[in-house]
Amino acid sequence: MTKSQSNMNNKRRMIPLSYVVTPIAIIFTAIILVVIVAIFSPKPAKKLVVTKSPLVEVVTLKPEKIRFVVQSQGTVQPRTETTLVAEVSGMVTQVSPKFLVGGFFEKGEWILTLDDAIYQINLTKAQARLATAKASLLEEEGRAQQAKQEWLLTGNSLENAPALALRVPQLEKAKADVVSAEADLREAKIRLEKTKIVAPYNAMLKEKRTDVGQYVNAGSQLAVTFAVDYAEVRLPIKKRDLHFLNTGRIDQVEQQLDPVLLYSMLDQKKQTWQSHIVRYEGFVDSKSRVYYAVARVKDPYNLLNEASSHNNKVDLQVGSFVRATIQGKAISAVYAIPRSAISGTNTVYVLDKENKLAILNISVLRSDADYLYSQDSQLADQRIIITKLETPVAGMSLRLANESSNSTQQGDAL
Repeated sequence: MTKSQSNMNNKRRMIPLSYVVTPIAIIFTAIILVVIVAIFSPKPAKKLVVTKSPLVEVVTLKPEKIRFVVQSQGTVQPRTETTLVAEVSGMVTQVSPKFLVGGFFEKGEWILTLDDAIYQINLTKAQARLATAKASLLEEEGRAQQAKQEWLLTGNSLENAPALALRVPQLEKAKADVVSAEADLREAKIRLEKTKIVAPYNAMLKEKRTDVGQYVNAGSQLAVTFAVDYAEVRLPIKKRDLHFLNTGRIDQVEQQLDPVLLYSMLDQKKQTWQSHIVRYEGFVDSKSRVYYAVARVKDPYNLLNEASSHNNKVDLQVGSFVRATIQGKAISAVYAIPRSAISGTNTVYVLDKENKLAILNISVLRSDADYLYSQDSQLADQRIIITKLETPVAGMSLRLANESSNSTQQGDAL
């Protein structure tokens, strides 16, 4: 290596000290300035954390007298349904123009007649036999009177006379023949009357089983009718609902118990009929385990009363399905709690005097779609919370929706 080259390398290695110290000084100075600014700059204002209590709405409960309603349903049935049967034989010779399904017959109105020629003849024969028996009785009475006179001519008293001498047996037989002939005549009249079939009550024809020209024997079925003076609806009642109804006495058939509103949708309109419970059946259905109450509706077809009293009233037809609303007992000291206030099956949340949450488990008397009913005395004058709470805890603070001032809790400053 030459001397000139060695001098050049030494120059490259020698760096001025100022080139190193100056950057370090700048960095250090900047740090000091930042610290000074941080120390002397104004501090941010402290913020308060306010935790607001949940806002709730309440209702105050008061004891009420409530008439409970029981819902049911059933099928309209006639109170009486009868199969008309021929009591005598003969050919059907005539039927009423109303002898059609749905035909209405008043009590005693004729429905059809059977050929009565034979029964007219039998009636004539019975009348003749009665006349003969009466004639024989008059003849025998004359003979008996004559026999008494002949016996007295012998000088003996009638007390000692034998019965045959006075013709007592013959007279008694003649009297018995008259009685028998009278009975035969009554039977002949009755059998003649049975050739004319009449309605046993105010009835509507449900089914016809014969017609003109058909020969029927005694015992043959002619038609089926049902009474229209009133209809009945057999309503199933659950055991838990029975306590809220007036069941009356089981040994009294004709009673007027709880009122019932029957209703059904006809032509997209709700049709209603007023009725009432008349009796409860004295047994429990072994399959469904329900009780049955019977509601009665007078004149379901609007046939028996004045037409003016049935304006715009729809017939309640036998066989139709109806729903029923039964007005049951009125029970006192009952609290009606809105469904929105119920948690679970029987838990309610209460706002106490200090606006704290209290949890009550109450006894349940009855419930429906809108309310739960209870006679629990601890509900008296309580403010029941109807607002849903996400995480209810007993003793937590709450705010009442209609109060202007609300309780708050102060948190630590940040």
